[in-house]
Amino acid sequence: MARKEPLLSAFKGGVLRLREDGGPCTDTSPHLASLCQLLECILRKGLRREWSFMPGRRVAASRCPWQGALVSLFPTEPAWGFRRRDYWHWLEQLPTGDSGRPTPLSISIQKAGSCEKARTAQGRGRYFLRLALQGKVLAAAMQQLAQTPRLLEFYDPVSSILGNEDLLEPFLSLLLVVTEMDFSLDLQNCSFLDESWLLPVCITYETVPCRVLGMVLRYVDGRVFVTEVLPESQVEVDEVVLAGDVLDEINGCSLRNAYSGQAGAMLQKLKGQPLSFRLLRWQWHDGGVYEPLLPYLKVLKEKEPRFQLQRSPRCRGEGESQRLQGGRLLYNLRYLGRTGTGEYSGKEVLDRAIPAVLERHSAAQEVLFDVKEAEVLVQEKTSSKLLCRYPYPTISCVGRCMDSSNLFAFCVAASPESPDGSTFDCLVFASSSEQECEEIIRRIAAGFKHTEWFV
Repeated sequence: MARKEPLLSAFKGGVLRLREDGGPCTDTSPHLASLCQLLECILRKGLRREWSFMPGRRVAASRCPWQGALVSLFPTEPAWGFRRRDYWHWLEQLPTGDSGRPTPLSISIQKAGSCEKARTAQGRGRYFLRLALQGKVLAAAMQQLAQTPRLLEFYDPVSSILGNEDLLEPFLSLLLVVTEMDFSLDLQNCSFLDESWLLPVCITYETVPCRVLGMVLRYVDGRVFVTEVLPESQVEVDEVVLAGDVLDEINGCSLRNAYSGQAGAMLQKLKGQPLSFRLLRWQWHDGGVYEPLLPYLKVLKEKEPRFQLQRSPRCRGEGESQRLQGGRLLYNLRYLGRTGTGEYSGKEVLDRAIPAVLERHSAAQEVLFDVKEAEVLVQEKTSSKLLCRYPYPTISCVGRCMDSSNLFAFCVAASPESPDGSTFDCLVFASSSEQECEEIIRRIAAGFKHTEWFV
């Protein structure tokens, strides 16, 4: 008769809770991290340790979620001491199959083994488990293990689950249930798996080529931190990056284990090209500091005593006049109309064009106004239908009439369909406040500055 195994009971409960959540399981699913921790505890239970002397050791404690207690110590990477075997060491040795052709399982193992962001056996094992959940190959990996006697020797048949036939069978049954579930995980978010199952908030920041981005960087133990966002820089205008965030990738190139100056060297090579950054937020979903970052932030504070975590962009205002759409800040404005300015496009025409539009008394249209990195977008508020878009090179000036503090306008190169044959048109908008009006003008003017070199 098989012994009762608390880990299997806890794992079964975790699977049922995840199923009850409904829909594809994502990284924000409340029961995912605890299920992965239970799975890891099962894979480590009864794992025979093969000791060999290695130079150097750093140790991380692993907490078993089903009983809330420290169950063992696993090296994040050896430094002075001994290196022990982990479940990744048998996973990477699984047979690839008789045909020699890649299988979904072998592809997942290969991806985990070559992942630049996972530097340790613990990190690669965890990355494989996430790949296997999404690729539905977890049960296949355990079945392959059961058919490979030399790998089964990794486990003690008395104390383990995977080395015990009576316990392996119900575990495989649970994994088949997991295989039927759908997972939609951000597999690129894996830079902290060496240290924790807790994943940081990860976002993508895209920006146009410019002379100076405006980020001050500091390197701490192979990670690239933003320590300051410079005033009036492109990064401040874009309102995405915060001091304390970690640069994880630049244009798809990993910065995990980066050497000092590596990010700057990469940006220099990419000069003149659009840039895409993957950022790891210092702030977690609950509003507090992402816990695995605490040791790094302590070192950062020692190196730069004046460093402070930034909670929100300096430019961003609060209020009902703004809306978030797809993670971007949009302004709720009223579009009052346009008028032709002939061949005149300087800021002096605004004092004539704004009153000319107001004198028509046309019905105002509610719009969403988006000041992007390379252009201005105007959308219909009710349907979000795109009404017009103006790249900064087509905008000749922006400003407001001093008599109406909440009105602003900008001149653009007229379209061929312009009814009066004018070369330039002036578009007039009304904002909710003078402060918001000035903020929009400043952001559009910053767009001129940061795109002028490729106009």
